[in-house]
Amino acid sequence: MKALHERVGEAAAYLRDRGVAPRAWIILGTGLGGLAERVEGAGTVPYDRIPNFPRATAPGHAGELLWGAIGDVPVAVMQGRFHYYEGHSLEDVTLPVRVARALGARTLFVTSAVGGMDPRLRKGDIVVVEDHLHLMGASPLRGPNDDRMGPRFPDMSAPYDRALIGRAEEAAGRLGFALPRCVLASVSGPQLETRAEYRWLRTAGADVVGMSTTPEAIVAAHAGLRTAAFAVVTDLCLPDSLEPVSIESIVETAAAASPRLADLVSALLPHA
Repeated sequence: MKALHERVGEAAAYLRDRGVAPRAWIILGTGLGGLAERVEGAGTVPYDRIPNFPRATAPGHAGELLWGAIGDVPVAVMQGRFHYYEGHSLEDVTLPVRVARALGARTLFVTSAVGGMDPRLRKGDIVVVEDHLHLMGASPLRGPNDDRMGPRFPDMSAPYDRALIGRAEEAAGRLGFALPRCVLASVSGPQLETRAEYRWLRTAGADVVGMSTTPEAIVAAHAGLRTAAFAVVTDLCLPDSLEPVSIESIVETAAAASPRLADLVSALLPHA
């Protein structure tokens, strides 16, 4: 198998030849494709044409990369991401973050759908991630370290950029909605959690739970990218009143919140 830097270089060269030169790299999660409609002068390519990119198989993920500009900010937008539960390695899951850095991106924006364990949260709420519990059982940095890509032991005292969090809160206020700060627990999935698992995660300090975001945030910290992560609460994970949930309802709730999330990210792009 090719070394990581070779795989990243091949993907970056393919995209660079097509004019992809983003200042901000945006990963859109389940049902959250609305921001892609705001990209002006958009070019597009399916993931399966980009060298070394995995295939996206999760529901609600288009599996295409768009690039162009939102306002006057050059962006690349992933319509859908890769998940550990799909069978990809965490190195493959986070490969696009490496490619973003190789293409000159300075800021990573990540969105996702999550379950809400804080009883103050409601379906459709948008939250900003201020910290996380990475509980997938492995690190995307596992294995030999390539010093060209980042340090062996990256600091994680602030994986989510505090200045961007503050600006996001201000922007949400102008847009007319609250933006709670939350701790995200990231698990491997694909099964949802049991009542006992929700209780344990809540006791551990998590407010929301999902199956993505933390691998990308870890690699972004390793690579020196600023990161802001937002999530839509698509189901309520309260152990004493837990109800079955379907992927269809999760996608529907995320899609309903997508315009507000697109407004929020668009407002932050000048600060990327």
